[in-house]
Amino acid sequence: MAVSQEQSVCLGLWMVLLLGAGMEEAVEGCSCHPSHPQQLFCSAEIVIRAKISGEKIVSPSNSSSPYMKMIQYEIKMIKMFKGFDRAKDIQYVYTPVFSSLCGVKLDSNNKAGYLLSGSMWNDGRVSIGQCDLVESWDNLSLSQKKNLNYRYQLGCECRINTCYTVPCASTGENECLWTDWLLDNSLNGEQARQYACVRRSDMSCSWYRGGPQPDKDFLDMTDP
Repeated sequence: MAVSQEQSVCLGLWMVLLLGAGMEEAVEGCSCHPSHPQQLFCSAEIVIRAKISGEKIVSPSNSSSPYMKMIQYEIKMIKMFKGFDRAKDIQYVYTPVFSSLCGVKLDSNNKAGYLLSGSMWNDGRVSIGQCDLVESWDNLSLSQKKNLNYRYQLGCECRINTCYTVPCASTGENECLWTDWLLDNSLNGEQARQYACVRRSDMSCSWYRGGPQPDKDFLDMTDP
């Protein structure tokens, strides 16, 4: 996932410290900047729905460190929402073994599969992590599933500003204020599950919920 000021940032940090007579200790940690699902969609290079068919541990041939090991998930791709220009078919995704390095654990028994987003390495492999949009498909709302098809993409030029305290004011017309934390004390509230921040015909941005696909000259909608 690309790192930007507005979007989720995955900090998979680790350091090997030499102690005493050559002993090693790893200091690790993973933290993610709070991000609306649309922000994670827009920052990702690849977004797909897939089922997990297998997994195994792999490591670089030039490293014996356990902290370089990755889980290689074999997947069956059901649908691609983003990344058509990067890959036509994806058979594997990779994530760190350790959750402290932002690794994610996926279940091959999940029959509905997962929504997976991530970035593509130079060698064509796709990496996913805790700071990406990784969610069981059954846990997504109907609106989120619809938004994956076109609405999130319509708003990728908009900015979503997370409100933590009041007052929380917009800094521009191309911005939507995300207030779930203020109203629900949760980052998975009404706006995250039901709304997309979409550009209007006047080039301003506004929250949009449900209904049919917006007209070409996007009608002004009432903010939540």
